[in-house]
Amino acid sequence: RNPQTHMKDPDTVWDFWSLRPESLHQVSFLFSDRGLPDGFRHMNGYGSHTFKMVNTQGEPFYCKFHFKTDQGIKNMSGEEAERLAASNPDYAIGDLYNAIANGNFPSWTFFIQIMTFEQAETFQFNPFDLTKVWSQKEYPLIPVGKMVLNRNA
Repeated sequence: RNPQTHMKDPDTVWDFWSLRPESLHQVSFLFSDRGLPDGFRHMNGYGSHTFKMVNTQGEPFYCKFHFKTDQGIKNMSGEEAERLAASNPDYAIGDLYNAIANGNFPSWTFFIQIMTFEQAETFQFNPFDLTKVWSQKEYPLIPVGKMVLNRNA
């Protein structure tokens, strides 16, 4: 919204993005084919931040979280998203609720990437920078488990 008129103004989002190049990674997702997921069940999730964890030997390390949908990535067209925004703005939550109610329990495989403190000291960029992605070649995804949504509250 325009800060003076409080009216919707499409220029404000572009002003924000152009003045904050660190938003480029997120903007590229938004405007890619993945920008319009067909509900929550068909999208991946990521922990934006880098977390500190400690293993069973008491050794600390840094960690990134990844949740990969087991349903597969599925996106909708811009036209379909526009239609649903007008006719059923709660489409994504309704789809999730109904899938669970019908016994079609959505799940995500949980992965982590780990980096030692020593690796972080010599890393090519700040490992806590939210605008950067750790290479999966250098820091492969390690499967940890599954998150299954099997009941509605």
